[in-house]
Amino acid sequence: MREITFLKQNSGKWKQIESHVRGDQHLHPDLLADFFVQLTDDLSYAKTFYPKSNTAKYLNNLTATVHQKLYRNKREGTGRLLSFFRTEYPAVVGRYHKELLASFLILTIAALIGWISTVYDDTFVRLILGDTYVNMTLENIKQNDPMAVYKKMHEVDMFLGITFNNTRVAFMAFAWGVLLSFGTAWILFQNGIMLGAFHAFFFQQGVLPEALRTVWIHGTLEISAIIMAGAAGLVMGNSLLFPGTFARKDSFRRGASHGSKMMFGMIPVFIVAGFLEGFITRHTEMPDWLSLAIISASALFVVAYWVVIPRKRLGQEATGHS
Repeated sequence: MREITFLKQNSGKWKQIESHVRGDQHLHPDLLADFFVQLTDDLSYAKTFYPKSNTAKYLNNLTATVHQKLYRNKREGTGRLLSFFRTEYPAVVGRYHKELLASFLILTIAALIGWISTVYDDTFVRLILGDTYVNMTLENIKQNDPMAVYKKMHEVDMFLGITFNNTRVAFMAFAWGVLLSFGTAWILFQNGIMLGAFHAFFFQQGVLPEALRTVWIHGTLEISAIIMAGAAGLVMGNSLLFPGTFARKDSFRRGASHGSKMMFGMIPVFIVAGFLEGFITRHTEMPDWLSLAIISASALFVVAYWVVIPRKRLGQEATGHS
């Protein structure tokens, strides 16, 4: 893209941002964060293609001004973390809803394949879940306690083990994005097959409702985290496949940075999901309304924080309002 075209496409936006940040009015931190994300992207492009131009110098100065306003008088530590989760993370997620949808669809389609394969092939579930797990669960069902597996380990040991495992799987889904997104897609596909086979197995045994209200106490956050990790991996992989107007190296650096932010923002989700599985899921005797309340609260959080709020951030970027 010629520099004059780049200027025509973006100069209006830059002037609007400049009028906001150079004035004396108080700006909402969310709006400043949106400005900063937009400017860093434009600055990266300008430094790549017009490194010695006045455009790059102008954007560098404007970005520095926004950065100074954004972090002026902010406390480090807890305050910085709160700022990240409140502003930066939703702003990044909002930019990659297409990748989030793609990740969701890959896992969902794989889950359907896993379900159908289990229903039509009695040996499939043993191939996916293993003979040990299947035999143990069949015995638990005979003893009228299908979800007894969640009561086997001590609460703390289970919490730590599950949190570590969930984090490992999610980071594999992200890291394998470096294989041009195909690695991430494969991890999502594997987990989807397992998810579908798991539910079909309990359906065949006639205890699916109990499995759903038990497993999804922690599974709502756990599966959502895997989908978000998949989206982060696709962001990184697609930055290599489709660099657009960026040099491939710069596109990858940008995709890896944004994907890493998406992953870092999920750390509390891993912890909460592990806590629920270690300490709450084991109480299969809890009333149905309580199970449904926990599942609903988790689902509402996912939709609000990963869909609704990021869309609101995008709207703020488009209109320039807080």
